[in-house]
Amino acid sequence: MVRRPTSQTQPSGDFDRQKIIDAFLFLLAERRYEEIGLGDLAARSGLPLHRVRAEFDSLLSVLASFLEDVDKKVLAGTDAEMAQEPVRERLFDVLMRRLEILAPHREAIRSLYFSARCNPGLALALNGLSVRSQTWMLAAADIDTAGLRGGLRAQGLACLFADVVRTWLDDDDPGLARTMAVLDRQLGRGARWARALDDLCRLVPNPCRLARRGRPRDRKPDDLGEQPAVV
Repeated sequence: MVRRPTSQTQPSGDFDRQKIIDAFLFLLAERRYEEIGLGDLAARSGLPLHRVRAEFDSLLSVLASFLEDVDKKVLAGTDAEMAQEPVRERLFDVLMRRLEILAPHREAIRSLYFSARCNPGLALALNGLSVRSQTWMLAAADIDTAGLRGGLRAQGLACLFADVVRTWLDDDDPGLARTMAVLDRQLGRGARWARALDDLCRLVPNPCRLARRGRPRDRKPDDLGEQPAVV
């Protein structure tokens, strides 16, 4: 008789996926990103290479999956009481919660940081992953992420958080006093940048609105050939 898995049984694919992510983080804490091969990943996870390939297509995709898991944990820990706090306080809470979740993997993050400093391709890829994550962090703080303005906010926050992480990596204080001070200072700078961005967006005409103005909706067919007036 075939035994069906119960609701408590973890699907084998999810189990393998987590083993691979754990193996990657373990290896990254021991060596540089560029020194880790796919065979190393299989050996450390205890899975055959074809199972690793079934879950991920590259080391970068393993890293992306790990960061997605971090995003989900941050979002799941959102405090409803923070909704009434100012924007800066909400974002401070979200980013400190992200650092708390990353804390067990500090050595892996340190290794990745140093590799990115010497590897422009990796740095560019990490920036893309960070922008995606910070878009969710903005949403967790109830900050608009729509359109070009939202994209610029996410990019700005990715740069801000990278600077905070540099301090966090060497902050031995259990209370993370230095890290919190840098984060608070950077959020202050970010707030000024955001106000400047809002002012700029108000000054720059909306392309869609200009396009609508330019449509010859009320012109008669005979008028379409008229030359514009010279003022």
